[in-house]
Amino acid sequence: MNEYNDRSLRLYVLIAATLSSFLTPFMGSSINVALPVIALQFKIDAILQTWIPTAFLLAAAIFAVPFGRLSEIYGMKRVFVYGNIIFTVSAILSAFSPSAMALIVFRAIQGVGSAMIFVTGLAILTRVFPPYERGKAIGINTAAVYIGLSMGPVLGGFLTRFLGWQSIFLFTVPVTLIVLAVSLLKIDGEWADAANETFDIPGSISYCIFLFLLMYGFSALPDILGAIMILLSIGAFAVFLKMELSSPSPVFNVRLFRNLRFSFSSLAALINYSATFAVSLLLSYHLQYIKGLDPGSSGLILVTQPIIMALVAPVAGRASDRFNPQTLAGIGMAITALALLSLSILDRTTPVPMIIVSLLVLGLGFGFFSSPNTNAIMGSVERKDYGIASATVSSMRLIGQAFSIGIVTLIFAFLIGRVPISPANYDLLMESTRICFLIFGVLCFAGVFAATAHRNDG
Repeated sequence: MNEYNDRSLRLYVLIAATLSSFLTPFMGSSINVALPVIALQFKIDAILQTWIPTAFLLAAAIFAVPFGRLSEIYGMKRVFVYGNIIFTVSAILSAFSPSAMALIVFRAIQGVGSAMIFVTGLAILTRVFPPYERGKAIGINTAAVYIGLSMGPVLGGFLTRFLGWQSIFLFTVPVTLIVLAVSLLKIDGEWADAANETFDIPGSISYCIFLFLLMYGFSALPDILGAIMILLSIGAFAVFLKMELSSPSPVFNVRLFRNLRFSFSSLAALINYSATFAVSLLLSYHLQYIKGLDPGSSGLILVTQPIIMALVAPVAGRASDRFNPQTLAGIGMAITALALLSLSILDRTTPVPMIIVSLLVLGLGFGFFSSPNTNAIMGSVERKDYGIASATVSSMRLIGQAFSIGIVTLIFAFLIGRVPISPANYDLLMESTRICFLIFGVLCFAGVFAATAHRNDG
C-alpha cells in the first residue's frame, strides 16, 4: 500500500499514463480525417481505405491480453516503456510509407505498441491511486483520451492540408519522448505481482489465433472467406477456453467472468465502442464527400463530440466514486443511443448545425458512460488481477473499435463495392451511412441493459 502514500509517484504516473492515453485516439481520429487524401495519393478503393485504421485496431486487440499478462510477470513499467518505444518507431516508419500496403503494415506494428501502452498505463494508475481517488484519476485519464479525439480532427485536418498526412505521425514523436523521459527518470520501482509465475505460451497463441480469425473474418464479409474464418474462430475459442481452464498460470483468467459485474460492464464497453468508434469516420466522409468541405473544416465540426467528452468524463469519474458507477454508465449509454439514432436520418440536405447538435449529445452520453464503466470494471476485481482487468478494458475497447470499422466495411462492401468513392456513388454512400448509424443506435439501446445489470455485485 506504499504507493498510496507517495504523492509525487502518483503525479508522475498520472502524467505518463495520461499523455500516452492521448496518443492513440489522436492518431485514430486524425487519420480518419486524412483517409480521403491518403486514398487519393495511393489510389486505393473504399474497402482497402478502411484497412488503414483496421490494421492498427486488429493488432492492438490481438496483443492486449498477452501483454497484460506479460506485464504482471515481468513488470508493468517495463512493458509500458517498450510499448512507447515501438509506438514511436512505427510512427516514424508510417510517415515515410512508400505505399498503402506498407502503411497498413506499419500501422499494425504501431497497434502492438499501443496494446503494450494501454494495458499497463491503466493498471499502474489503478495500482498507485487509492480507491477513494481512483475514479477521479480514471476520469482525468479518460479526458485525455477525449482530448486526443478532439485534437485529432482539427489538428490532423490542418496538418494534412498544409504539411501532408505524414506530419500527423511525426507530431506524436515528441509526446512519446516526454512519456519515456518521465517513465525512466521519475517513476521508480516496478509492478510485477505474478513474477514467480510462468507465461502461458499455448494459451496466448490460441487467443491470438481466435481473435485474428474472428476480427479478420468479420472484416472480410460478405466474402465466403469471411464466413469460413468466423466459423474457424469458434473452434479456436473453444480450444483457448479449454486451455485456460486447465492452465495453472493462464494468460487470461477466464474465471473473472464469473464475477457478473465484471462481465456485464466489460460487455457494455464492447457494445459502446462498437457503436461509436466509426462515427468520426462516417461523418468525415459525409462532410468531405457530400458537403464538399476540406479536411480542416471537417475537423472543426468533428471536434464537437470529443470536447464535450473531455469536459464530462472527469466529472462523471468523480461522481462514480460517490454513486453507483453502473447507473451512471447506463444513463450515458441511453443518451448515446438517442444521438446515434438522430444521425440515422442524415441526408444531403441535413444542415451542419444539426450534425453538431447530434455530436454534442453523443459527447455527453459517451462522457457519462466511459469513466464510470471503467471504474466499475477495475473496482470489481482484486488487486492481483489489475493487469488482466486493464487488458480486458483495452481489449473490449479495441475489439469494439475494430467491430465498428468492420460494420462500416461490411455495409460498404454490400452497397458500394470495391470501387473508389466518387460522385457516381454518393447516394450509396449516404444510404450506407444511414444504415450504419441505425445499427449503432440499436446496439447502444441493447447496451443499456449490460451497463446496468448486476449493479450490486462484484
